[in-house]
Amino acid sequence: MKKLTKKFTITLLTVSLGAAMLAGCGSGKEEAGADGKVKLELFANKPEAASTYKELIKQFEAKNPNIDVELTLPPEAETVLKTRLTKNDMPDLMAIGGNAAYGEIARAGAFYDFSNESYLENIQPAYIEMIGKLVGSEKKGVYGIPYAANANGILYNKEKLDQLGIQPPKTWDEFIAALEKAKVAGETPIYFTLKDSWTAMVTWNSLAAALQGDDFAEKRLKGETTFAETHGEVADKFLELLKYGHKDNFGKGYSDGNTAFAKGGSVFYLQGVWAIPEILKANPNMKLGVCAFPVTNDPAKNRLVSGVDVLLTMAKDTEHPKEAKKFIEFMLQQDIAKKYIDEQSAFSAIKGIYQENPIMEGIKVNFEQGTITSFPDHYYPAGMQAANLVQEFLIKKDKEKFLKKMDAEWDKVQNR
Repeated sequence: MKKLTKKFTITLLTVSLGAAMLAGCGSGKEEAGADGKVKLELFANKPEAASTYKELIKQFEAKNPNIDVELTLPPEAETVLKTRLTKNDMPDLMAIGGNAAYGEIARAGAFYDFSNESYLENIQPAYIEMIGKLVGSEKKGVYGIPYAANANGILYNKEKLDQLGIQPPKTWDEFIAALEKAKVAGETPIYFTLKDSWTAMVTWNSLAAALQGDDFAEKRLKGETTFAETHGEVADKFLELLKYGHKDNFGKGYSDGNTAFAKGGSVFYLQGVWAIPEILKANPNMKLGVCAFPVTNDPAKNRLVSGVDVLLTMAKDTEHPKEAKKFIEFMLQQDIAKKYIDEQSAFSAIKGIYQENPIMEGIKVNFEQGTITSFPDHYYPAGMQAANLVQEFLIKKDKEKFLKKMDAEWDKVQNR
């Protein structure tokens, strides 16, 4: 996940990319340099992982002195990557999210098909299935290697829970009771960061995944259901949670929330595990916990929302397929993959690699027992801008109009 940036940044990046291509120096198409080394571009979408990528690149280059890997981490990475697709300037290597944008580019035929690569056997099948659904059944193949998984949940301040006599909630009623108790005690129950619209999707996805099941998007594509028919409870429960925020729910963004929560600004924080490193930077001594979102009163139905946070792929037409594959194989090594998840507070999609951080104790069982489900919005049409629609709903609180607009935007984008 990442913060939104201003449109002029995207424009400047797009212009710069266009100028570079006109000059004949698209980084994904480079020949060997004057020093005889093969130049590869690694395009990534997680700026918070920059230091980890740089260190891993350094290790790879030390073992492969004939290969140079250049890291590209642009703002609005998905927009930039789709622009580069239209310019036939795809990077050699990509570390990107497993979402609708990935599916769109895979359907366009821009990614290498890994179906015959033996290392697929080492990847958790559930995550291969997740990214397969993004591409669709019409295009056969495996166009990315699931690498790291993340999770939505409820982050909580252990010290504040102890002071209030609250246990991590396992049901909806327990959660609401905990929020009420925190509010009566003068605490801010939840720190919302709705200035950044994407943060609304953490709660939306958690609610929708538990209440609508795994087949909503498939049924919606077939015209068998709508948001208006099925997502009323999702909207109602989100509005109920909003009552337990602070005085400026729409004036604070993701970075504000990480810092405020780290410094004791709330009891609970509705975020993904990707926020943990940033929270601990602000307060290394914080006693932090995480649990699955208790959306219903049946704990068995409260599965953890998890998805492919990073998948590794390469351009189908890279001029250096051998070297690009060598980098992917390096990233899939057990010690390298473990280093990544440890530094990024993620879970590995590779078999046999486990997250051992005690902070994650509350959700480890979900991964061990397979009680996980995917992010619903990963299967919404790319370009639907669901985050902005949810943000607008939370401000205006007109449920019927909002759900109809969700359906209208789905149809508009799908029918383009």
